[in-house]
Amino acid sequence: MNRRLYNVMLDLHAVSGIIFSVVIFIIFFAGSFSFFRDEIVNWERNHPLDTQQEITEGIDALLDSAAVEHRLHGRDVEISKHYSERRVGFYIAAAKDSLATESDGAASFFYIDTKTYDQEAYESTYTLGEFIYRLHFLAQIPYPFGYYLAGFVALMLLFALITGIWVHWDKLLSNILLFRPWAKAKIIWTDLHTVLGTWGIPFQLVYAVTGSFFMIKALLIAPSVMMLYDGDQNQMYAALEYTGTEYPMSGDTLKTDISIDAFIGQTYKDWDDFLIDHVHIANYGDANMHITLEGKASSAFKLAGPGFRTYHAATANIVAEKSPYHTTSYMDQVKQLLYRLHFGDYGGYLLKFASFLMGLLSCAVVLSGVMIWITARDKKNVDEKKKRFNAWLGRVYLSICWGMFPALALTFILVKGAGIIGEASMYTTYFSTWLITTILLIVNRDYALIARYSLWLGGVLSLMIPVVHGLVDHQWIWNTLFNGYQHLFIVDMLWLTIGVASIYAVRKITR
Repeated sequence: MNRRLYNVMLDLHAVSGIIFSVVIFIIFFAGSFSFFRDEIVNWERNHPLDTQQEITEGIDALLDSAAVEHRLHGRDVEISKHYSERRVGFYIAAAKDSLATESDGAASFFYIDTKTYDQEAYESTYTLGEFIYRLHFLAQIPYPFGYYLAGFVALMLLFALITGIWVHWDKLLSNILLFRPWAKAKIIWTDLHTVLGTWGIPFQLVYAVTGSFFMIKALLIAPSVMMLYDGDQNQMYAALEYTGTEYPMSGDTLKTDISIDAFIGQTYKDWDDFLIDHVHIANYGDANMHITLEGKASSAFKLAGPGFRTYHAATANIVAEKSPYHTTSYMDQVKQLLYRLHFGDYGGYLLKFASFLMGLLSCAVVLSGVMIWITARDKKNVDEKKKRFNAWLGRVYLSICWGMFPALALTFILVKGAGIIGEASMYTTYFSTWLITTILLIVNRDYALIARYSLWLGGVLSLMIPVVHGLVDHQWIWNTLFNGYQHLFIVDMLWLTIGVASIYAVRKITR
């Protein structure tokens, strides 16, 4: 490679990496734990019985329960289940009757527990699992700035990956297992950065591409909306099949009793490998009531297989359907594959644990990159003021990144031990803990001490999480294993493994 081009690519790689290194670390660290979002939610709520992600039955009982407090007749109702938990999302559209009062006709959204039928607002039941999941795309920053920032950082990650591959291309294969822990500091960090970075290239490329698509697709397709749809985004959403068919009210009351569960059972009978995750009810209780069951094929059967079926309630006739068994269109393949590649929900727990590990290795790539940047600027020919500034900036970067680990472990303990729940309480608990931890780490001028203290404190707190769980809920890790409480066992075992690995790493760093 031409030397000048090599230097240009190296500078671009270093600059793009160091500017966004902290945000990239946050996204990967929180994203790693987001693979276990459902398990964390059920762990903190002490819901030991694993639930399926798809909707199977019990919708009739949910509707009866909701009708006690909400006026459903003549309104559109949507029941959704995106995660493996007991709750389902319940959305009631605004009343179509112009004579309806504001209190009876306003749109509303809430969650219903499928076991207790308790109705809960989103903010008051905000969980730690939801917080971590949303942190990985910076949703805590007011919309849409957090989303756009996460999307642009994903694009910068893609740029850093491309320039990094370009820089290391000649030695990409020869250096994939090259690690020299006995060499100088700069060589150690360079080897670590190169080896882990090479291993993680496929993983990081997938998440850079899919992450940028999810977060800034609105900006990417805005020119197409203006040119192809005359600025009407509703036409675009209809073309992408994000909007369904509108069914007008007849004004007459439905004369027969309708069972939504029966329609669900019939659909599963016809489509064995179909998983329903949305139930759309148009004109509930009206003579022109329609029921649309929407979902996708099981990943074991077909990776990209969306489908739906719409029934006319009064006659039980199928008025529209899209079979998941038919050849999937290009548009559906793109939408489904991008989603499943990003969330890793098609390979079971083996893929989840592999993705979790690759996410943490990506965090190590970021940290080693920061250390390379610091070490390269700690030279005699560098001005003393610049050297001090670089050292201070490096400590801040490393402290923010390393501080996430003990802060998250402590938040798990506080959530379980003190019963912290709700959006405001979760924000206060985690961000204040993270801030205090970061300040305490910044005080250390030794980079090794920053890593050592973070690993030691995080490791000890990690080992305490299963203990606190056992003391509070009497769900000891051996009980969750023998009783088959999969979600609870996985969270405890995950933290136990992290704690042991962290303490072991501290001993190695000390030696």
